[in-house]
Amino acid sequence: MGRGRMPTGRREQAKQAKRERIMTAARELFAEHGVGGVTTQQIAARADVAIGTLYLYASTKAELLIMVQNEKFAAAIDAGLATANAAVDKQGVLEPVVALIRPVVECVREHIENGRTYLHELVFGDPAEPYRQAGLALAGRLEDGITGLLVRDEHISAADAETLARVISAIIHLSTTATVHLHRSDEAVLTDIRDQIHATLAPHHRAV
Repeated sequence: MGRGRMPTGRREQAKQAKRERIMTAARELFAEHGVGGVTTQQIAARADVAIGTLYLYASTKAELLIMVQNEKFAAAIDAGLATANAAVDKQGVLEPVVALIRPVVECVREHIENGRTYLHELVFGDPAEPYRQAGLALAGRLEDGITGLLVRDEHISAADAETLARVISAIIHLSTTATVHLHRSDEAVLTDIRDQIHATLAPHHRAV
């Protein structure tokens, strides 16, 4: 081993430690000031890394936001799935679906600016960028979870369940990011989403 070269294990530990510092700094600053009120230089300074080092982990502020929000999004989906899968609704699948999406809506609206920017970046950003790929995979996991609940309904086919899950995902996206809803409470937004999902599912029961 050459002089001055850090062993591979220690290098990886050092890289992981820097990544954690960057993530923590970004998480704190975005929570304090919103994504629009933070610069990458401020994040690098709080993480105690050079700006060039920060760019090795995320090349833009948007990527840093996606890194942070992906963790929150994943935790919200986990919580929603656990609650929904434990729910038994003799009246149908509506309430389990709402139970699944409740933590997701609360996550996106925890900091309105950050949540809106995150969803915008996932939809309109470069889908080949690794952090966006991870975020899109999480969105797919949410849709799969909704599909899994919908197929419990004997009146909804597997094919229709997949389509309805995409529709419900669109309802969540619009209801949590539209400017007209920004000043509403989480509960008001969730009630509106529930009503929209109910109306979306209703034709499948009327047709029987």
